[in-house]
Amino acid sequence: MGKIERSDQKRTREGSHSNISRRNFISSCSTCAAYAACMTLAPHTFVKSSFNSSGERKKMRIRILYSLHAVVQPKPDWPNKGFDFGPVMERFNKALTSHFKDMEFIPTLATGPEETEKIVEQDKLEIVDGYIVFQMNCWNKVVQTAIKTGKPVLYADFQFGGSGGFLVYNSSFLNGSDHNIGFVSSSKTEDILAAVNCFEIVRRGGSNADFVTAVTKARLKHTPPAGKFRLLENDIKVLSSDECIKYLSGSKILAVKDQEYKAVDPVMGIPLEYIPFSEVNNAWSAADKDEANIIAERWQKTAQEVIDVPFETLLTSAAMYLGMKYVLKQHGANAITINCLGGFYGGHIHAYPCLGFHELCNEGLVGGCECDVRSTATMLAFSTMTNGRPGFISDPVIDTSKRQIIYAHCVASNKVFGPEGKANPFKIMTHSEDRNGASVRSILPVNYLTTTLKIDNDRKEIIFHQAVAIDNDPDDRACRTKLCAEPLGDIEKLFTMWEKWGWHRVTFYGDLKEPVYALADAIGWKVINET
Repeated sequence: MGKIERSDQKRTREGSHSNISRRNFISSCSTCAAYAACMTLAPHTFVKSSFNSSGERKKMRIRILYSLHAVVQPKPDWPNKGFDFGPVMERFNKALTSHFKDMEFIPTLATGPEETEKIVEQDKLEIVDGYIVFQMNCWNKVVQTAIKTGKPVLYADFQFGGSGGFLVYNSSFLNGSDHNIGFVSSSKTEDILAAVNCFEIVRRGGSNADFVTAVTKARLKHTPPAGKFRLLENDIKVLSSDECIKYLSGSKILAVKDQEYKAVDPVMGIPLEYIPFSEVNNAWSAADKDEANIIAERWQKTAQEVIDVPFETLLTSAAMYLGMKYVLKQHGANAITINCLGGFYGGHIHAYPCLGFHELCNEGLVGGCECDVRSTATMLAFSTMTNGRPGFISDPVIDTSKRQIIYAHCVASNKVFGPEGKANPFKIMTHSEDRNGASVRSILPVNYLTTTLKIDNDRKEIIFHQAVAIDNDPDDRACRTKLCAEPLGDIEKLFTMWEKWGWHRVTFYGDLKEPVYALADAIGWKVINET
């Protein structure tokens, strides 16, 4: 088998920070001469240019809908607060207008359904033939309204910007009854252009179904074939299913969602207890300052780099780690998951738990992000099974141009083989979405097989896929740690699973296929292979 080919070239960030307004961007964009006019939605703005003197149609007219909060992002979200989408949109507009001389593109911003409904109503007067929807931020609902027009729609992910909404929304379309939407999920502009070219089929009288089929064929044509990999040895000792079930019944997850105490039913046989922000914050406040200083100094010395994070922030993060560990001990628990952003922005906690989660996972305990109980239970169950190997909870991105899934998050262990295993380099950086606090970019090892999982206690199911770790992406957009991997199996099937299962997945180093299926059989659950 051949060796893995790795790229060491760092991709530059697409777009730089700027304080220009939406109005200034529109007027300054050299490729958007019609941009300001289309934003006013004046009747028949473009109709005259679309017909010749005999009244015959000259150009196919495509509305570009950029689904995002604002030209310069005003709040924390992917890619990050302050991100300037202007250069990105300008690049897309230039590529489209220069490549397709026989199409007329109408670029427009839309934040959600209400704006989009006004736009598509205007398009009934302006005779728009189809839509390109770029998902620039994650959860803005724009594409749904475009689909309802019955016109052909091309749905494109702006990767590390809109990927969560793209995967979840697109999955619902793939599993639904909408037959007028094709999609492209690629970091290469050439792949987007190949998909846009499929609108020509509609111009020549083809149906929406013909358009979607053509987009699919273009995507498959530009997806590389499966690679051949020489994997490094990754011996892993696992507990038997009976042993694992026994340990899990004696474990406990603490979930910190709001200010309430609440006892609930177990998850996968693991006891679960909700505790309030105040308990964690009080433990943080009472943490030993000298001990926090020692931990902060260790982080500073062992990190490959500390970037834009002052030592005072390391101290508050170390105190949060000590506070969480104290709370775990008080409740006899070995896993904690916190509504971190809600707690921090709401003033309920005063330090991000990211570095604390990193430290807990390195020790064989579990720190899970965003009060995601399903992912935290997944982390705990399979860390227990593997004698302490940590799970990497992530927001995945799929890039068909490289046949890759990229697991991205701001929390990651740097001891993926367990507490006694070899450590990998890591950097301490700000939390990506708001450029505050402290989080981790873990430079995860490559040339290993990984197993990615998530449980659903209500359905009694475990979703599963495997991939080969092949690179770490340093892109400044979105979450700090980005492990690039090639999925084994059908990457197209992977697009269908996100509506039902949500965005998060949990990745472990090692081949866990047999023990996962054995555990599922032992507890009467079903394993769903998503590739």
